[in-house]
Amino acid sequence: MRNRQPLGRALRNVIVANVSSSLGDGIAKVAAPLLAARLTDDPLLVSGVAAVSMLPWLIFSIPAGILLDRIDRRRAMTLANGVRTLLAALLLTLFATGTLTIWWLYVVMFAYGAFETIYDGALRAVLPSVVDRPDLPRANSRVEAGEIVVERFLSGPLTSALFAVSVVVPLGINVLTYAVAGVMALFLPYAAAGAHRTHPTGEPRTAWYRQFTDGFRYIVGNPMLRRLWIISVAIALCFSAATATLVLYVLNDLGLPEAWYGAFILAGAVGSLGAAALTDRLKVRFRAGPVMAVAQTLCLAALVLMGAVPVLGVVAFGYFLSAGGTTAWNILVMSLRQAAIPSRLLGRVHGTWRTLLWGTMPLGSLLGGLLGRIDLRAPFLVAGGIATLIALVSFRFLASLPNPEDLDDADAA
Repeated sequence: MRNRQPLGRALRNVIVANVSSSLGDGIAKVAAPLLAARLTDDPLLVSGVAAVSMLPWLIFSIPAGILLDRIDRRRAMTLANGVRTLLAALLLTLFATGTLTIWWLYVVMFAYGAFETIYDGALRAVLPSVVDRPDLPRANSRVEAGEIVVERFLSGPLTSALFAVSVVVPLGINVLTYAVAGVMALFLPYAAAGAHRTHPTGEPRTAWYRQFTDGFRYIVGNPMLRRLWIISVAIALCFSAATATLVLYVLNDLGLPEAWYGAFILAGAVGSLGAAALTDRLKVRFRAGPVMAVAQTLCLAALVLMGAVPVLGVVAFGYFLSAGGTTAWNILVMSLRQAAIPSRLLGRVHGTWRTLLWGTMPLGSLLGGLLGRIDLRAPFLVAGGIATLIALVSFRFLASLPNPEDLDDADAA
């Protein structure tokens, strides 16, 4: 077994920068559906907040990936968080002046999502530059753990509680968190700048508008990534449909007070944090493939449980299982992609992957909203059931996937 060495100062800098940004993301993710629930009681309009938040991944992921393969990724992270600081200030101003509408909320959340494509792509692309391939699952686990602690343990309950007292306070804090994160990204090591530094001398650079299909060609040409991409997209569509009206289900059907919604989110946070702590060790003992297959199936079956048994304790337990399985899956899928994709293409392939994966989520959210108009349990039972079937059908393939360090160098050429 390979000795577990310290991951180094560079990774710590990445984690600290991401923790600051994640605090802002956590506040926004909790505040947005609560604001929507105050502005309208229409399940379709509430689910539309999630839809417009994810729509930018369909439109901007590939352009963002091209950008990240051509510029300093540290500065890209600073740019993205600088703009999100201004957006947070706009949202605060609209609410404080009484001019916030559901449509303005849509506009702000869409813009948030647009610049998140740049920030998230840069963050994921810098990791292979600062850690070795065998350490990618451990590094991704620590990045995920940092996000979970601040997004769900800290920002969720804090935002929910403050929201019930004064909406201005959490929205004001959101402005500060993005501003701080934007500055901190500049202190990342030069190694995180990106593949634009290593472009072969004398080799002509392809025009940016001809690079839109580079990521797609790479994914389609890699049998493992191609099949994994298809499975991921199908399940993401169902997952977003199942959880689109979660806030209404918990507040209305289960009778949870608004001030306690953040505490409910903690059930998912605990599951995610536990998975982040255990995933690398489970990968070492059982291999990545079996862990991914079990985590995916457990995560989706938990969604069905949440709809089948409308009891707050059971739903919280299902949310715990679903969040934990999702986190383990995300860590290992991201590590496989980072190991299989050459650094010069990471931005474009990552952008292409997320274009379809996250780009289908707005459709899933809208479908979940339509199902929620019939019954708020329906999204969990219908979409969760379909996703569970997909996981079972693909179980054998997923269980056969290798560890990131077992991929040949040719797989990342």
